[in-house]
Amino acid sequence: MAILNVKPTRMELTTLRKRLATATRGHKLLKDKQDELMRRFIELIRKNKALRMEVEKELHESFQEFLLASAVMSPEILKQAVSFPKESISVEIKKKNIMSVNVPAMNFIRKLEGDEGSIYPYGFVQTSSELDDAISKLYGIMPKLLELAEIEKATQLMADEIEKTRRRVNALEYRTIPDLEETIRFIRMKLDENERSSITRLMKVKDMIQKEA
Repeated sequence: MAILNVKPTRMELTTLRKRLATATRGHKLLKDKQDELMRRFIELIRKNKALRMEVEKELHESFQEFLLASAVMSPEILKQAVSFPKESISVEIKKKNIMSVNVPAMNFIRKLEGDEGSIYPYGFVQTSSELDDAISKLYGIMPKLLELAEIEKATQLMADEIEKTRRRVNALEYRTIPDLEETIRFIRMKLDENERSSITRLMKVKDMIQKEA
């Protein structure tokens, strides 16, 4: 704690009391924001963990299907089958606000070229059912991968905001508010001393007047 460099006057005392009230209110608001950010952050972490495990499991299954497909198909036919995808994909990125943190909201814009009812970029004569299964699984995983990327970026941004808020809360709690309280006590003590000195002087003057009378 440190006493601020101010003059011990009643005007300064009033000003410091207003600053203390503002700092106390700001500390409460920031603390509430920090608590809510932590709650949302923990929710996202849990969701991220569950979604990551799900995605990793499905990716593993799709890779196994690809391995089986490569075992029953020649490398040339497999390469030719997946060389020209039928779908074009772009990502639309918007922003959404979570407790004053702008996090990304991502969405795939997917367009199948040619046959709108089929995701397979090849004929079915020379390819295997394992390749169909692998393509189908990957097609279904794509939205989850995008959601996973969105959640992980959101958690990163929220972690940064939590750290910034924590520093502000600590600065108010351990520095600004104690300094203001200490300075207010100092000014009140000085004003009380000045008031006692004034009363003492007035009493002495009164005694002197009474003696002369």
